[in-house]
Amino acid sequence: MLFTEDFLHYIWKFRLFERENLQTVDGEELEIFSAGLHNSDSGPDFHNARIRIGETVWAGNVEVHLSASDWQKHGHTHDGAYDNVILHVVYRNDVPLFLPNGRKVPTLELQNRISEELYNKYHKLVFGNQTFIPCEAGIATVDGLTMQNWLTRVLVERMEKRSANVAAALALNKGDWEETFYQFLAANFGFKVNALPFELTAKSLPQLILAKNKNNAMQIEALIFGQAGFLEGEFKDEYPLKLQKEYGYLRKKYNLKPVENHLWKFMRLRPQNFPTIRLAQFAALIVQSNHLLSKILEIKEVKAFRGLFTEIKVNDYWEDHYRFDVQSKPSSKNMGDGSVDILLLNTVALFLFSYGKQHQQQYYISRSLKLLENLPAEKNNIIADFVNLGVKIDTAFESQALLELKNSYCNYKKCLQCGVGNKILKLA
Repeated sequence: MLFTEDFLHYIWKFRLFERENLQTVDGEELEIFSAGLHNSDSGPDFHNARIRIGETVWAGNVEVHLSASDWQKHGHTHDGAYDNVILHVVYRNDVPLFLPNGRKVPTLELQNRISEELYNKYHKLVFGNQTFIPCEAGIATVDGLTMQNWLTRVLVERMEKRSANVAAALALNKGDWEETFYQFLAANFGFKVNALPFELTAKSLPQLILAKNKNNAMQIEALIFGQAGFLEGEFKDEYPLKLQKEYGYLRKKYNLKPVENHLWKFMRLRPQNFPTIRLAQFAALIVQSNHLLSKILEIKEVKAFRGLFTEIKVNDYWEDHYRFDVQSKPSSKNMGDGSVDILLLNTVALFLFSYGKQHQQQYYISRSLKLLENLPAEKNNIIADFVNLGVKIDTAFESQALLELKNSYCNYKKCLQCGVGNKILKLA
């Protein structure tokens, strides 16, 4: 049989082996009351197991190996953490095991106790010739409750990972939630293509400076376009000339240094997504909303979240421009639903979750997940492939969870740690 130690962990954890006339390799009667808690850290593989060997009931740790000799190979012999192992579970018992104090560790050999059917399912799942995910032939057969429960867990894992980035930025900003939110929001305004220059612009222009000029829209726009590096050179139109003049004064006043303009990308972007338009929208949002995170923490309805972004109105100049000094056909430059959904998903939902986690307030975490349930599913190649396999995906809650499932489980064939993989292995 070809399998990894993880497969034996799975077999022991769910007791998926033949248990009739169960005995240790020394012939002592063995009964398992509890397999113990699976340990993903250092130390024995399972904690707090309860078993009976002969007439004695034992409570302690269980260690699992492919071969009994792996105990020495893995350096457990002189590691005190393994002195209270009550059972050594192995596929192949190739050597007897003694601790340094002379105690012989009871051993259970599973070589002839694993069903061929279960092994074949496992081998097909993990070692089969899949093109997208290991369980692509069976994922559509998993019942809705199992899928929903697992996706909820995986989504929380994803949000916790992303919240670690928020916590790191918060530490750099000395605990300032508003400043941290402002920086993340700016990066997400740039979407993937211009996330970096947008983030650098925000970090070069603290909210405190914007707050001092909050009653003057022209100055806010000048600061944002100026720090983004778009007010260098010569202009013909009155609007950029005014911005340039304002920025010249504000730059000296606050000792500002703009980011390099060459960092911004226009190539292969729809004009509606040009960085100049995104900066104009960002400036309009700053003008309209002070202490934006505080407002978000108070909002309860998804419609109100959306209104924060859809109701902003950019400067009239952009009605017939996509770039300075280049006139175009008139069109609305306000934010579309798709762009707003991305900001709600990547910034608002993330910060509600992070704030709740940091302050140990489940209320905000629940609101974060509720927001994701009310946003449409993302559209990308990974989600499209899941849909083609028969997976029903309607909301961002589901699409975000499936992205995490693919990237953290499927790509590494962690089928035995996956609720979906477990269900498929147990299906008749």
